[in-house]
Amino acid sequence: MNQMVTPKFGVGAPLRRKEDEPLITGEGIYTGDYQPKGCLHGVVVRSAMAHAKIRVENTADIAAMDGVHMVLTGADVEGHTLPTMARLKQIDGTDHWLPPQPLLCTDEVRYVGDAIAFIVAEDVNTARNAAEMLEVDYEPLDVVISIDDALAPDAVKVWPEHGSNIAFTFGHGSEARADEAFASAHKTVSIEIVNNRIVANYMELRGCVAEFNADSERYKLTLGTQGGHGMRDVICKVLRLDKDKIQVITPEVGGGFGTKAFCYREYPLLMIAAERLRKPVRWTGERMEHFVTDAHGRDNLSTAEFALDENAKILGMRVLVKAAMGAYLSQFAPFIPWVGTAMSSGLYDIPAVFAKTEGIYMHNVPTDAFRGAGRPEAAYLIERLMDKAGEETGLGPIEIRKRNFIRPEQLPYTTQTGRMYDTGDYAGHLEKALEVSDWEGFSSRQADSAKAGKYRGIGLCSYIEACAFPGGEEATVELSEEGNLTLLIGTQTNGQGHATSYSQVVAEKFGVTIDDVEVIQGDTDRVENGGGTGGSRSIPLGLPSVRDASDALVKKVKELAADRLEAGVEDLELESGIVRVVGTDQQVSLAEIVASAGETLSAREEVRQNEATYPNGTHVCEVEVDPETGDVALLNYVIIDDFGVTVNPLLLEGQVIGGAANAVSQALCEHTVYDEDGQLLTASLLDYRLLRAADLSDIHFETRNVPSTTNAMGIKGAGEAGTIGGCAAVMNAVQMALKDGAGVSELIDMPATPLRVWEAIQAAK
Repeated sequence: MNQMVTPKFGVGAPLRRKEDEPLITGEGIYTGDYQPKGCLHGVVVRSAMAHAKIRVENTADIAAMDGVHMVLTGADVEGHTLPTMARLKQIDGTDHWLPPQPLLCTDEVRYVGDAIAFIVAEDVNTARNAAEMLEVDYEPLDVVISIDDALAPDAVKVWPEHGSNIAFTFGHGSEARADEAFASAHKTVSIEIVNNRIVANYMELRGCVAEFNADSERYKLTLGTQGGHGMRDVICKVLRLDKDKIQVITPEVGGGFGTKAFCYREYPLLMIAAERLRKPVRWTGERMEHFVTDAHGRDNLSTAEFALDENAKILGMRVLVKAAMGAYLSQFAPFIPWVGTAMSSGLYDIPAVFAKTEGIYMHNVPTDAFRGAGRPEAAYLIERLMDKAGEETGLGPIEIRKRNFIRPEQLPYTTQTGRMYDTGDYAGHLEKALEVSDWEGFSSRQADSAKAGKYRGIGLCSYIEACAFPGGEEATVELSEEGNLTLLIGTQTNGQGHATSYSQVVAEKFGVTIDDVEVIQGDTDRVENGGGTGGSRSIPLGLPSVRDASDALVKKVKELAADRLEAGVEDLELESGIVRVVGTDQQVSLAEIVASAGETLSAREEVRQNEATYPNGTHVCEVEVDPETGDVALLNYVIIDDFGVTVNPLLLEGQVIGGAANAVSQALCEHTVYDEDGQLLTASLLDYRLLRAADLSDIHFETRNVPSTTNAMGIKGAGEAGTIGGCAAVMNAVQMALKDGAGVSELIDMPATPLRVWEAIQAAK
């Protein structure tokens, strides 16, 4: 008898993504590829002004144009508004006020891009021509664009009925304890810093197709999302529908980064149009629309300060984050700075913390979650402050951190903001990053750069984040009559490689290859429940459920096979689609087992966890600055991370390097600029620079894992980590280069563009 050998496909195997072939050969199906028969096309008429009273003049004439099927204005969809799903308690114990966000504005617009009308026509060009001919009368009103302007005593109010441009005030920690720490401080150190507004710029722009079945009175919505179930539930709130009335289909998604998690106005507008016209209606966004409609990220003005004792041990920390919300509160917007300031104390043992957040209304695009969602902002703030504390105490960036790290023997450790860190060795990954980056040899390299007329700097960031927040993700594994394995799960891949990662576990349990496992996501009719993808939750929450569902189904299969083979369950093994009695030639195929059962076999499990996971690590970045041009070149980048357990090292490395590139792009390039009238000056890729591949150095990545005790498989989550650790490492390196090379003492903010760097050098001269 030939010995069957099972390929190693389980957790830890470095497998290439099985979903890549159709994507790189042009066979992937995206929303833009779907156009049902008789499909009409919609176009949104958007505000050309940041703040104005409006009146739409000639809707009847537009509706009568050849090829135009419908013109919707605010009056036609009155009462339907987009909800804010995150409503939190303020410092005073009250709920914050929620401004209405109508599907279409009726009498006032509040940012450039605000929706005024929706036109449906035979084809997209007819719809665009009709949109251009729609007459909108604007009566301009005053605008506030910056956080400082919005908080000025005489500032125009974005929402006069609210009476303030402060949307909410949240707090973490104890103000009294922090004040006591500062009263007894030997020394204090403080910074004020900007975390710049950024635009997601995923490769695939948003699009959607809505269909309505008059017989069943059900809607079918096809669009790129980060979770169809969540999208369905929000739209049901908007249109006041039962959940069983909507099917959401998500095909391939060309990037999400948080920004595709939200319900935008186009989706319910398309559904309304499809129902009224009894025809499918589609909308596909353009790049400029993306800049002025899709939620922006970051945009914080923050102050932070340390109270230090005589040994530079941190006694207390105070933080004030002013977080731009834009004109409305987007779907999860209040939650972003709240969860961010909960991570204010970073990796450090700080006995007294008070972190306060103010959300600020302004006349620009609303902000919401973008990769990391508050955690990158928190890490950036404390790690820039750490470098300044190291400078002002004379200890430098390494010793100041080592003196204040939470030590392994202190874990589990509950921070003053209520986060419970379970495991880690923070000094350990710092030491490893210093070794790999040859920190000790930097002075020699800096001297070489100086001889060449360049400024060289090296910076680090030791970060921690919270992800895979409490909850679970239901998984169902099915075995069909043909012996095929199918996994149904309600997360949603946006390019992370879910099908490969999940299949590794199923394949390992059943003794098959990953290509023998089909993974179904993105259909709310086929997959009953789902939490979607965001907050690095899919693998930490999804994989334990996949494992347990696989184990449960294997148990069923073995029990059926044991009866058929007249053997004990403990004597059976699964290999290559066969159940066999160990050491014999007695065997039965999976297909035969299902046939004898008379039905598809399945198992459904949901493993829940009660605490977030806490990935952590150290980034070290080395840069060189050209003083003649202000250009910043990355020379070396090292990442040492603790992700608890590595599921697939190839996929993990891709996620981390992609996240780091995201951070470098924000740190050096991405600059969202509004003029004083609220016009977005950087509303295209001609004006808004993104990082290019040639701008990156090689990135060294390795793990130094300590398994999580709060996750059933020890996994900590990794999708956002590169973004969280990157910005501070880059900017601390730039700051050193400018200080040592040109004597720049002022804090430089992101983005460190060539112009901004050059101006800092000139000012220092």
